[in-house]
Amino acid sequence: MALIALAADKGAPGVTTAATALGAVWPRPVLLAECDPAGGDLVYRLPGMGGHVLNPARGLLSLGATARRGLRPDQIHEHTQKLVGGLDVLAGLTNGEQAAGLTWLWGPLGRALAALPGADVLADCGRLGTYPQTGDLVAEAEITLLFTRPSLDHVAHLRERLVLTPGLVGVVVIADPRSYRGDIDEVRRIVTATGREVAFVAGLAHDPKGAELLRGQWGGRLDRSMLIRTARELATRLAARVAPGRAGDPAPSRSRTGERA
Repeated sequence: MALIALAADKGAPGVTTAATALGAVWPRPVLLAECDPAGGDLVYRLPGMGGHVLNPARGLLSLGATARRGLRPDQIHEHTQKLVGGLDVLAGLTNGEQAAGLTWLWGPLGRALAALPGADVLADCGRLGTYPQTGDLVAEAEITLLFTRPSLDHVAHLRERLVLTPGLVGVVVIADPRSYRGDIDEVRRIVTATGREVAFVAGLAHDPKGAELLRGQWGGRLDRSMLIRTARELATRLAARVAPGRAGDPAPSRSRTGERA
């Protein structure tokens, strides 16, 4: 179905939390793939089904060991695990040193994830630029979401990254709930001024309490958190954007930030 890359520039403001929250509320079958060459922490951060600890050796590392002669989409699920709540996850590398032997993997992995049958893929790519090879994976994505905070330094890095990121791009602002709409509008204004066409500028609440609940308490209080409420809005919008068959639909009139005119 659709491969969606999630990434940031310097600081990587909560990309893994955002990817997990989006996966938790995604309206279709989805796979969360941890594709950060610097190493990820899902296996240490989130429990598996039944409260069991995830296996750090099963995921991108085991997939890479078996895929040197070719990587097919149907191989992916042989290396996935389930988080508490039922979200399928392809656990990533646990440290940056492991990436040294997998420089060849990112392009084939991107093609396999983009062709995965029966599920969309949310690929957590962490910080872009540190490992140029991840560009081969990002190039296979239907859309790349760039995450930023509304501070001047983060937005400055975002402007540079917009120039360097090919293909369709969306911008997600990690915004304080107290200034949520204003922060998004300000980043939208700055993005529009760059002249770079983007699909949309949207938001996700900066919600540390919601992020803590996401570490294992599904439903109830988590479902009412600002993190999940804003993640659901973003997931609905994004899933509609990459819906199967959408490529043949007539394109609506849009402004330079991709919003409907």
